[in-house]
Amino acid sequence: MRFWNRASQFIVILLGLWFGFDLLAHFVVESLWFQEVNYRPVFWLRLGTQAAIWTIVTVVSIAFLLINLSLAQRLKSPSSLLTPHSSPLPNSLPWLLPLTFGMSFLIGLLLLHYGRAITNFWQIDWTVPTITPALPLRFRLGAIAQTLTQLISSIGDGWIASVELLLLLAGAIALLIYPRLLLKVGAVVLGLSLGFTLSHYWGNLLQLFHVTAFNRVDPLFNRDISFYIFFLPVIELFEFWLIGLFTYGFVSVYLIYLLSDNSLSEGRVLKFSVQQQRHLAGLGGCWMMAIALTHWISRYELLYSTRGVAYGASYADAMVQLPANTVLSLGALAISLYLFYQTRSKHKIQNTKLFSGYLLAVVVVGFLLPIAVQKFAVQPNELARERPYIERSIAKTREAFNLTAIDVQTFNPQNNLTFADLQKNNLTVQNIRLWDTRPLLATNRQLQQIRPYYRFFDADIDRYSLPTGPNSSAKQQVLIAARELDYNNVPAEAKTWVNEHLVYTHGYGFTVSPVNKVAPGGLPDYLVRDIGSDANRGESALGLADDRIRDRIPIANPRLYYGEIANTYVMTSTKVREFDYPSGNENAYTVYDGQGGISIRSFWRKLAFSKVLNDWQMLLTRNFTPDTKLLFRRNINQRIRAIAPFLQFDQDPYLVAADAGNLAQSSTQNYLYWIVDAYTTSDRYPYSDPGKLGFNYIRNSVKVVIDAYNGSVNFYIADPQDPMIQTWAAIFPNLLKPLDAMPTALRNHLRYPADLFNSQSDRLITYHMTDVQVFYNREDQWQVPNEIYGNKSQPVEPYYLITNLPTTVNREEFILLLPYTPNQRTNLIAWLAARSDGQNYGKLLLYTFPKQELVFGTEQIEARINQDPVISQQISLWNRAGSRAIQGNLLVIPIEQSLLYVEPLYLEAEQNSLPTLVRVIVAYENRIAMAATLDEALKAVFQSKPTTPAIVRPVE
Repeated sequence: MRFWNRASQFIVILLGLWFGFDLLAHFVVESLWFQEVNYRPVFWLRLGTQAAIWTIVTVVSIAFLLINLSLAQRLKSPSSLLTPHSSPLPNSLPWLLPLTFGMSFLIGLLLLHYGRAITNFWQIDWTVPTITPALPLRFRLGAIAQTLTQLISSIGDGWIASVELLLLLAGAIALLIYPRLLLKVGAVVLGLSLGFTLSHYWGNLLQLFHVTAFNRVDPLFNRDISFYIFFLPVIELFEFWLIGLFTYGFVSVYLIYLLSDNSLSEGRVLKFSVQQQRHLAGLGGCWMMAIALTHWISRYELLYSTRGVAYGASYADAMVQLPANTVLSLGALAISLYLFYQTRSKHKIQNTKLFSGYLLAVVVVGFLLPIAVQKFAVQPNELARERPYIERSIAKTREAFNLTAIDVQTFNPQNNLTFADLQKNNLTVQNIRLWDTRPLLATNRQLQQIRPYYRFFDADIDRYSLPTGPNSSAKQQVLIAARELDYNNVPAEAKTWVNEHLVYTHGYGFTVSPVNKVAPGGLPDYLVRDIGSDANRGESALGLADDRIRDRIPIANPRLYYGEIANTYVMTSTKVREFDYPSGNENAYTVYDGQGGISIRSFWRKLAFSKVLNDWQMLLTRNFTPDTKLLFRRNINQRIRAIAPFLQFDQDPYLVAADAGNLAQSSTQNYLYWIVDAYTTSDRYPYSDPGKLGFNYIRNSVKVVIDAYNGSVNFYIADPQDPMIQTWAAIFPNLLKPLDAMPTALRNHLRYPADLFNSQSDRLITYHMTDVQVFYNREDQWQVPNEIYGNKSQPVEPYYLITNLPTTVNREEFILLLPYTPNQRTNLIAWLAARSDGQNYGKLLLYTFPKQELVFGTEQIEARINQDPVISQQISLWNRAGSRAIQGNLLVIPIEQSLLYVEPLYLEAEQNSLPTLVRVIVAYENRIAMAATLDEALKAVFQSKPTTPAIVRPVE
């Protein structure tokens, strides 16, 4: 027996040492990594706040529960201490068994609920950072009912799905058998769970100490919006803590008293002694105080109600539910104070009627009365009752999504566009996008990947000023795609530890192709391409279509150590040469000399990284030198989220080739940068309707620049008027820089982000209606039109183009555009444009079309294209000849006071995914033309005597 005791103690010590070593290793690795990216103060502040929250919540929770459990054990009613009020209750077994099992099951539900909150944060891969989470679901009646429904619904779905319910039932029975041990274990588990969960909300606590006023108030309580953005989430988290803590404390102590003196086995229960009643009164007072806080918070949560016809507090909420919640909160507080008073009483305590009356008030006043008022008082006269609340929802939704900044103008197509107008707007015509990202990527993967381990993960739209003559240049819309290294595509025979971490360390180069140009054979006309054609220059192995491009698109040092798919960690400056790029039958090699990476010359650093990365080869290899560095978190999405998890990031980082100076102060200048848009978001903006977005406030407050060679990360404030980013700037003063600090060469490539545009355009579908009656009747509801892509119908996606906006200065600019159609109709009703250039960056324009005139929508144009006998016959012929015709994006392009429709047509062989651009379809007014080039199609439509053959069909 002594041997087993010592063995168990030894195992516990070993496990403790291993856990401590694991924790220390992660701490060392994170500290070194934040030092590498020059944001160590961010790490220390975040870690210190998390540690403080975890310590306070865990220690207070465990101490509170264990002290009360110990007190309950001392106050249990042994027969020798029977008082006049502690005689056995007659016929107690019929209600004792279900009551005790129900309370035991409730404890299990509570632990399950708070345990599930932990699973939202648990991540096996420590290299992936934790993003700021949504607030946890609080332990309320609705949450309990939801959990029970999920558990019951799992019955019959297989034994695996029912394990959770079986464990819960088994745990409830075991708790009745071993209450003393299991209640203490549960207390420790709950305390650790609460500490672990709440520590992840360090950002909410820090915001509370650096509040920035919005200088706007909600219309119901007249509080500044900052109260709901910064204060309310912390109060909700505090309630999440208290409800769990006091519910467990009260129920577990009550269960101990019920089970005292072997009550279950003997089929009897003693009446509670005065000391026990006083103890329960104190815990009940704490619990009712938490309930009072719950009702008080519910008052403010009415601002996010979905009961009425509009989002936010409705008539029934404001007139009935709000007073009811106030009364219930004050009633719970009064009961709490009364229970605290009873803790000093020396007489018998009776609170059954008090609790029964309060529960009845909750059901009648808090639940049934608002429903009755909604059904019998509001619905018969809904518009009149709800009018002021609809006005609030419209105003606050437009405010939260910045729709109030949209400049609304009327666009009345004149239908008088001529070929001379096209020549006048030549820059717009020359930037009409014929190449979409999907066919371009498919072509790139066939022609430009060079080797199987290279991969073009994405292609992005941007604009560059490119030479058009000896002394002239013009803005050109291009597609730029990075040639990254994907280790997953390395042949299986070559997948060794040395190759993965020492040899295949980086991607090489990129491609640039104008969106409107086609090379012979229908392929993209690359400006930057290939690997190896300029190897003798000594600066880059990339090929250029024209040497004049070199000054506008720098190609020197085109190595990508950091990218969208750089998911492996690598070691550089080792005894093994790094693969650089293929050069004919040979390979070129290089040695990384950038600023990225962490020195791992010391044994202790190797040990820490080996533990965190679970890679013990690092300790055994002999390929390291004193200069060896580890490049860790090379995936740019992981990199930026690790530094600033409180921001939401755009899903489409884009590559920029520009001479931005030496941002990383490296010995080797880099010209490739990733730009990522970042947002501040919240789901706590009063009366703002989130729809299906998951948030109801958003600002594009930050632009992030990542050096693709050195890995440096810079955060720039793009919207200094946003109160949320002002708060974060106060918390982390050295993290966020002003936008003016961004090099001009990079600022010229900023673009209005598609994710922000999508959220705004989604809300604009409904909230362009500002008239209450029109909104109530949904008379002017819009929708995003559909288009044919390939052979399938899909919603039109926002697209970038360079054009001269009809009502702005006579100069082409880079915009993001999306058309709208009326609900259940196909004609155009409006289009939204976001501007991206210079001083106009971020401005939104909404052009509405006259409702009395027909403006063709994308579906109508698509129908006329596919119904045309000659065009449809040609498409059908291609589809039958071992190939597949792909209809590209149908673009609606404003030129002068008219709309031009352009759709590219690609041809792809069934056996080889190499799309080629074979035709361009142009539609204008009552004419449709399909030709081999855009120029030919335009001439066929706009010249009375076309000089090139084209299919021209009238449109009725």
